Amino acid sequence: MLDLEFAELSDTGRVRTRNEDYLGHVVPSSPSHARSHGWLFALADGVGGQRQGEVASRAAVQEALAGFRRAKDGALHKDVVTQLVQAANARVCESEALSGRLGLGMASTIVVVALRFDRATVAHVGDSRCYLIRDGDAKPITRDHTVVADQVRLGLVSAEEAAESSQRHVLSRSLGMNLFVNIDVDEIQLLPGDVLLLCSDGLHNAVKSAEIAEATRHRDLAVVARELVDRANEQDGSDNVSLQLIRVRSVERMGMYRGRPYKLR
Repeated sequence: MLDLEFAELSDTGRVRTRNEDYLGHVVPSSPSHARSHGWLFALADGVGGQRQGEVASRAAVQEALAGFRRAKDGALHKDVVTQLVQAANARVCESEALSGRLGLGMASTIVVVALRFDRATVAHVGDSRCYLIRDGDAKPITRDHTVVADQVRLGLVSAEEAAESSQRHVLSRSLGMNLFVNIDVDEIQLLPGDVLLLCSDGLHNAVKSAEIAEATRHRDLAVVARELVDRANEQDGSDNVSLQLIRVRSVERMGMYRGRPYKLR
């Protein structure tokens, strides 16, 4: 059976007075529940400069967690996470409408990871990231949905120019922008010892991938979480910093046939 340990932490940072990040998780209640549903981790970052960003991020994560708890036994995680993020988007749009003028422009990023058997399924919108840390290397699974990152992918600007651009934090996709949102979904196979990191841009804009990988080497995850947050505050501190760390202790090897899992001997 898939066996995990995890830690999570959210910090206001050294400049902002409010924390517009929000995170949460769903842990299976039994081994049978782990096989039928699995685990879910979710992290959202209310868009800075917009009104009630903290309301948007909280609404998005709470909707994702509630939807995962309602998911049917054995439902494919690729379908589940897509539905969760669409529902989170609808919830943010609804929250904006109910908030009136105070909520005008409400928006949020989101990244969710569902885990079961030997796989992790990642869905995201915006620039909150998920990293896979394996063999001393931290690589992002997600790609940032920002105007500048899109320009880099199209070859319009270089990575060096992007790093200096005044538009590097402007999102090209977010929850609450439209009634329907385009979602990126990826699935990866897990190995024992893998670590997944979900984080807001307050972390990945301040702490390099190599520092993230080094910090997670064979250490208690709660200690690592505190160290990464402290490092982000020391090296920047201008934004909220939130993260979730998930270490894979063991996996249950499964194959897929016509969209259904079967156990490998």
